[in-house]
Amino acid sequence: MAPTLTSFVNSFNNRLDAPLKQHLKNVYGCLSLSTVSAGVGAYVHIYTEILQAGLLSTFGALGLLFALLYTPDNGKNQKLRLCYLLGFAFLSGLGMGPLLEAVISVDPTIVVTALMSTTLIFVSFTISSLMAERGSWLYLGGTLISLLNLTVLFSFVNLFLRVAFLYQIRLYMGLFIMCGFIIYDTQLIVEKHAMGSKDFITHSLDLFIDFIGVFRHLLVILTQKEQQDRKRKN
Repeated sequence: MAPTLTSFVNSFNNRLDAPLKQHLKNVYGCLSLSTVSAGVGAYVHIYTEILQAGLLSTFGALGLLFALLYTPDNGKNQKLRLCYLLGFAFLSGLGMGPLLEAVISVDPTIVVTALMSTTLIFVSFTISSLMAERGSWLYLGGTLISLLNLTVLFSFVNLFLRVAFLYQIRLYMGLFIMCGFIIYDTQLIVEKHAMGSKDFITHSLDLFIDFIGVFRHLLVILTQKEQQDRKRKN
């Protein structure tokens, strides 16, 4: 087992040159900070009365997102842009507060299970993307965007039809799409770095959105499963 693991690590390291490794360290470092910030935001909504999720927090998150996207990286404003990123992550976590409250009311362990499952999925798809032939998954971009548009259409139609089956299709398709974006965005980051982009803050933003997307879908799926299991037992 140990030789196999050593061989895998060596093969993984050989595929990444030193500048790319450093860039990815920065990207995943920012991603870690963002997830912690989102966790703090969720905690603030659930366990304090300092801030609550609502329309203002949504507009605030969008404002920080646009501020980050429209503030180009010039090498001197990294702290400012990092503050934008962490602020966006905090308000994103705050916005998930109502969903987390609903999940906790059913079974608090679902949150831990969903978080661990999201982490496992994220790490697995990230390694798969980095180990794959360079650029081999970039063709997924158009397909994922098309599927994403389709889920938006399903959501709009279901506002009027209220069909449970259509909701389930949209839910599982959404999870599939977010997993696909993990692979796609990881390879896209590598390609952008190869073309000279060193903006690790924006790159980590893409992965943070993917991570939160998978986590949100798993929360809903696992909660539904728990509720169905309880109905069968009763």
